[in-house]
Amino acid sequence: MRRLFGITTIDERSGRGAHRAFRISVFFSGIRCLITYLLIPVLVPVLSLAGWVAAPIGLLLCAVAVVNGVVSVRRFWRADHRQRWMYTIFMGVVFVVLAVALFSDLTRLGAIA
Repeated sequence: MRRLFGITTIDERSGRGAHRAFRISVFFSGIRCLITYLLIPVLVPVLSLAGWVAAPIGLLLCAVAVVNGVVSVRRFWRADHRQRWMYTIFMGVVFVVLAVALFSDLTRLGAIA
């Protein structure tokens, strides 16, 4: 797994940064879910907004969540954290959810037929 992430040395000090990056990634994933599944269904009919407003916001939040997720998983592996496999599996599940949301947003924009 370290080879996959391009990690050549173990740096035990990066564990603190790994937790922070992990929290940021999960935070952005949660914000994206709130916006996509709570605010947009309520605001779209009220404000007569089309899907073209919601999709770019979802795409941006997905991108930020994915980048922070990869950074956090790399840091867990670089720090040789004792629960690195658990975090890797959890972020894998988060990435699957984000991929489904990304596909949905791209379909809404008409980029995918």
